Amino acid sequence: MTAGFCDTGMTKLLVPFVLLFLISCGGKEVDKVKISASAGPLPVEKGEDITIQYTDSGNLKATVIAPQLERYSNEERMQSIMKKGIFATFFKEQGDTSSYLKSDFAIRDERDRTLTVKKNVLVVNDQGDTIRTEELIWDEKTDIIRTDKFVSIHSPDKIIYGTGLETKTDFKKPKIFNIKGIVYVKQ
Repeated sequence: MTAGFCDTGMTKLLVPFVLLFLISCGGKEVDKVKISASAGPLPVEKGEDITIQYTDSGNLKATVIAPQLERYSNEERMQSIMKKGIFATFFKEQGDTSSYLKSDFAIRDERDRTLTVKKNVLVVNDQGDTIRTEELIWDEKTDIIRTDKFVSIHSPDKIIYGTGLETKTDFKKPKIFNIKGIVYVKQ
C-alpha cells in the first residue's frame, strides 16, 4: 500500500484545525478592507487653521483663512476642500482691502484655478454693500466672481433681489442677470 499525503494521520488532525482557524478569522478583516476601499480616496494633506495667500505678479490678491482643509491630488482631481468654511479678504492693487467673503463650505479646484464657496455666503465690500447667496464661484484667472443662484444685494439706499450675478472681486459694480425686485430704503 502506498502512503500518500492525504492518508496520513497528521492530515486528519490538520484539516479541522485549519478550517477552525479560517472560520475564526471570519469576515471582519475582509469587511474592514471593503469599508476602507469604499470610503473613497483619502486626502494627501490635512490642516487646521490654514491661511492661503493668492498673488498675481507679486501683488497680493486675496487671503483665505480656513479652520480645516483637506487636499486631494490624483489623476481625477486636484482639490482643496474646506468643510468648515472660509473667511476671505480681497485686496485692491494698492494693497487696500476691497471686500470680505464668508461661507460655510468651500472647494478650490487647482486645475481650473477656481474657488467655489457654498452655504450662507456673505460678501461685504468697502462701501458697505452686502451680497447674500448660497453659492459663488471665483475664477482666479479672470478675477470674476459669478453665480446662477438667487442673490440679494443690500446697499444703504436699496435692496436688490435676483437670480445670477457677475462681478469683479471688489464687488463695486455687481451685475444681476434676472432682477426679481428692488426695495428702496428710506434714509
